[in-house]
Amino acid sequence: MRRAQVANAPTVYDVAADAGVSIATVSRVLRRPTDVRETTRERVMVSVRKLGYVPSGSARGLAARRTGALGLYFPGFDAMDDLGEISNLLGNDSPSYSLVNDVGGTPEAHQHDLYFDEVLRGAELEAWRQGFALTVAIGRGGLAADAVRDMAGRVDGLLVLAQSVPEDILEQLARRLPIVVLASRAHGAPYDSVTVSNHEGMHALTAHIIDDLEIFDIVYVAGPLDSPDDTDRWAGCESAMRERGMDPGLIRVQRGEFTRASGRRAGAELLADEALPQAIICANDQMGLGVLDALIGAGIRVPEDVVVTGFDGIEASNLSSPRLTTVHQPMELVGRAAIQLMQRRLDDPAAESASIRLPVKVLLRESSERK
Repeated sequence: MRRAQVANAPTVYDVAADAGVSIATVSRVLRRPTDVRETTRERVMVSVRKLGYVPSGSARGLAARRTGALGLYFPGFDAMDDLGEISNLLGNDSPSYSLVNDVGGTPEAHQHDLYFDEVLRGAELEAWRQGFALTVAIGRGGLAADAVRDMAGRVDGLLVLAQSVPEDILEQLARRLPIVVLASRAHGAPYDSVTVSNHEGMHALTAHIIDDLEIFDIVYVAGPLDSPDDTDRWAGCESAMRERGMDPGLIRVQRGEFTRASGRRAGAELLADEALPQAIICANDQMGLGVLDALIGAGIRVPEDVVVTGFDGIEASNLSSPRLTTVHQPMELVGRAAIQLMQRRLDDPAAESASIRLPVKVLLRESSERK
């Protein structure tokens, strides 16, 4: 068999000479194309395609003493439990399809991952725009420290979801490379952070339920105890109640895990009580959708019998029946802002820690529409 002959790889100097520009311009076109005029950008890209030029990440990293990659770490949740399944598929002569009767089934998709999907999309887009490759890792429990340490040795900076990595590990890593934390304020920590207006959004939603719907009998379905988002959202709910003469201490709080399954459990527990509340405020959409599953499955009318709300604005909240009233946070923008903070930190390592807080929108939908 005749082997293909590999020609000498073209260099950035070849591209610059062919396009009639400097090597710095070629670099800008490839790393930050929006910073270069369209005519120049197109001329350079014609030369890139003609010559078959592929940038050398390793050479670029050696020259800049950087890897050119950023790390994004998320908790794995249920994904970690599925890792063993692929070993059963390798070399296994399985049927090409199966027939499953799913009539009356309940949604079991990884709805808790939809928030991460949007944040990841934003981070990927901005990393590309800034000229970085994005490395993604997941871990859970005892695996978190090992996974994030391993990633730290391969990237120029780390983006992590708040509370997904032990604080002492983050502080250790922050001495070696920049850290940006998502969904938490910096509070003087040695890393930058991106969050959204959790307090203000939940305050506005609670005020709407009390003032406009005249509902005072409320149950709050909270997220994990260690979640900064949940802490801020409950504080917003509390402050709205206090301002209206209500005692938040008298409000029943049920604890969930930000998953749809935990929302269904919360709904089932409420159905077991003698009387349902007039409104169920959930700390995120996944739990709100789970509560809807339980209530509607039991024949409870939403919103006629019970108002249900969420927080996040994931696409599934717009597809439920009824559509879920929620507080929409700019999840994609969270990812983009985190990358921009990282770029700023890499350009100026001595800069003061920065915290970006993004605005939210309260979306009033059919699950809270009282006529």
